[in-house]
Amino acid sequence: MPTRHSGPGTNTVAAVRVATLVAACCATALAGCSGSLLPKPTPAPALHTLDAGAALVAPRQPRAGAPVLVVALPRAAPGHDSRRMVYVRRPQELEAFAFHEWVEAPAAMLAPLLVRALQDEGAFAAVLLAPSAAAGAWRLETELIRLQQEFSTQPSQVRLSLRAVLLDGATRQVIAWREFDTRVATSSDDPVAGVLAAHQATQRLLADVAGFCAAHVGRAVPARP
Repeated sequence: MPTRHSGPGTNTVAAVRVATLVAACCATALAGCSGSLLPKPTPAPALHTLDAGAALVAPRQPRAGAPVLVVALPRAAPGHDSRRMVYVRRPQELEAFAFHEWVEAPAAMLAPLLVRALQDEGAFAAVLLAPSAAAGAWRLETELIRLQQEFSTQPSQVRLSLRAVLLDGATRQVIAWREFDTRVATSSDDPVAGVLAAHQATQRLLADVAGFCAAHVGRAVPARP
């Protein structure tokens, strides 16, 4: 029988098929490698508030002739003026959790909570958040000094510090001032437990500030605006 020889066309077709198969395998391998090498998207941080819900005391009705109090927007010390949830492992060194944040800067979250706590105290006919068109006989200015979870103790604790200054609304004369420092131990050393402790610290702080303002309103008579 005559020997069958494959021509150049047959060899070319086979070579093309082999090259195509190799290219497909390489493309598949590269796709798998690129998928494993590409960085995964960073998950969005969990957002937390300072409002724990119900107040510690039932609202009291203001007495007849009670004055009006204007609450200025709280300021914040450097390092505590953002949404970052701050913690401390070493003295004077602030760090922030990567996957947990406040829904708003803590000082901004404190503003409506202060208004509600002071109104519920019953010492004022109305408590208004500045800026307000209405004039108040009294004015409260505050500064958030710190809100941080401290890991220097076991268990860790949340420390909340606030400076409050009560002013005569007309003359801006300082009637009284006080620095509040509240510490609450956490149930475990993690940011979620820190949030729960921050809720407790906030409620205690609000009650203390409201009591401070109510006590001084009963002792002094401000100038009329």
